[in-house]
Amino acid sequence: MKESTEQETQAVSDTKNTALSTQNQDDVCEKSAPPAVRQMTRKELFDELYLKSLTLKKREQKPFVVKEMLPYFRDGISCRAFVEENFARKHRNMICRRTRLWRKINHQRFNYFVTFSYSDELHDEESFVKKLMRCIQHFSSRKGWLYIGAWERGGDTNRLHFHGIFYAPDGALPGEIETLRDFDTRAKKMRTIQQNTFFAKKFGRNEFRPVCHASELPEMVQYLVKYIEKSGGKLVYSRGLYQYFVTDIMDDDVVCPYGLEDRKLLLFDSFGCWIDGEFIGQTSPEVIARLPKVT
Repeated sequence: MKESTEQETQAVSDTKNTALSTQNQDDVCEKSAPPAVRQMTRKELFDELYLKSLTLKKREQKPFVVKEMLPYFRDGISCRAFVEENFARKHRNMICRRTRLWRKINHQRFNYFVTFSYSDELHDEESFVKKLMRCIQHFSSRKGWLYIGAWERGGDTNRLHFHGIFYAPDGALPGEIETLRDFDTRAKKMRTIQQNTFFAKKFGRNEFRPVCHASELPEMVQYLVKYIEKSGGKLVYSRGLYQYFVTDIMDDDVVCPYGLEDRKLLLFDSFGCWIDGEFIGQTSPEVIARLPKVT
């Protein structure tokens, strides 16, 4: 009986030693495993640092990016040259995006500046983005809506919402427009807004601010431009927004050439539109609607 107990004790001891040995091997493997290495190109690193620099003052942006990228260059001269080149690239891209935005706007009519936010009782952030985009895309394809907008986070709450300029044809707006009066915590005063009941029930608080005159658009567009410049975000465009319409013209409709190497033409307001030798008509919204478009 005593011999059996000694054998059992030895077996338990061997088992513990084996378990400890295995655990030590696992610990060694974990400690010796190489750390995860994140691989990216210099351009990808610059783009990431550029977004971070947008929160800094303008004079601090380039020095910040240079400092962070310097370990990945042979010397400071090549690093600063790379940063300067890519800041210039970002500037060119922004000019192109602005130009594209204004070309699309100048060919369209818009009748609302809209803000959509969400209720926690109806959505979380992910479902809000997904379902709102699906909703307005359906209105665009089925009801003829046009829109240009951007996602933004509130400065105080970091809460996501959507701003945009919209065109909704007559009779294509769901629900009803109701007037709400409440306290604006940012401006610290009472204000009156127009809210759509359909979107209020489906998503939460919203505002449909009428565009009474085309002169109001530049301020609204500048708000969107300021956002994409500040955050590096992208604008959301609906289908059906175009930059150009395509037409042949007659020499008699040309006032004069202008621009670099006279490659552009200044036309009279009532120039004629032609396609493959066929006269479509004098320029007008109805005639332009029949012409090919470039988006």
